[in-house]
Amino acid sequence: MADEIADGVAGDDVLDAYSRVVSGVAAHLIPRVASLRIHSRRGDSSGSAVVLTGDGHLLTNAHVVGDGVEASAEFADGTTAQARVVGVDRLSDLAVLRADREIPDPPEYGDADVLKVGNLVVAVGNPLGLAGSVTAGVVSALGRSLPVRSGSAQRIIEDVIQTDAALNPGNSGGALADGNGRVIGINTAVAGIGLGLAVPVNQTTRRIIYSLLHDGRVRRAYLGLVTKPAPLQPALAERFDQRSALRVVEVIPASPAAAAGLRQGDLVLAVNGVQLRDAQSLQRQLFEDAIARRTEITAIRNNALVDVIAYPAELSD
Repeated sequence: MADEIADGVAGDDVLDAYSRVVSGVAAHLIPRVASLRIHSRRGDSSGSAVVLTGDGHLLTNAHVVGDGVEASAEFADGTTAQARVVGVDRLSDLAVLRADREIPDPPEYGDADVLKVGNLVVAVGNPLGLAGSVTAGVVSALGRSLPVRSGSAQRIIEDVIQTDAALNPGNSGGALADGNGRVIGINTAVAGIGLGLAVPVNQTTRRIIYSLLHDGRVRRAYLGLVTKPAPLQPALAERFDQRSALRVVEVIPASPAAAAGLRQGDLVLAVNGVQLRDAQSLQRQLFEDAIARRTEITAIRNNALVDVIAYPAELSD
């Protein structure tokens, strides 16, 4: 795909080159993005979905699926399929479905962690009545956070991609691609005029997608901390070779963190030796393999180093 696009842009002026890249990505992805109609007890809802695997799986947003269990998918070539929901993870806003028949081959999936601000991106959706909706723009910010809630649990979708590629209604669940046609995000929300957000495709979300494919759900560990990033004083930053840590804003009563002895005001430096600089770096440590596992937490309290041992519980709604 990358070679085809590169061949098309050679020798053209900048504007024409840009147009050729966008049209090349669009031609590659439009056949692989479905218009999705979800059937639920509350009625029908719609969005987009991207082919995920060669055996009929589709990737979309959890908020597109809602509480539905069945859906119909229609592709640009007129192919239609019935699909069932395989797994939903509302705390990453991702969901996986499985079609009942052969569908187009999946696109290539890239790695959003290599993106830079200013990189060209193309948003491709397939809203009902707007088949093959394509917009283009640039990455306007990286590392944005998007608060989400499932039941009583609240988390932050990490490393959200912000782009100025306009998202039309129904584009949620569609593909955000780089200039080589690789899917590097799933469009998840319209945050304002001229502003869009996408859940990144990276190491963390690949792990989530794998769990949805194989288990139908994502198991997470729970410490019971509410934190916010905080800068370290210069002396501490030099001592520990990190500029920031996580300030404990609240310790949930009767939680694993409370049992371990963590307190409001503590500065959490590391978990199991992995330095923490933001809420996302802590969340990366709290997947299934951390449940009930001995977890070493290093913190600063009153300018003194404190090491505590916690045993995370399983997060439930």
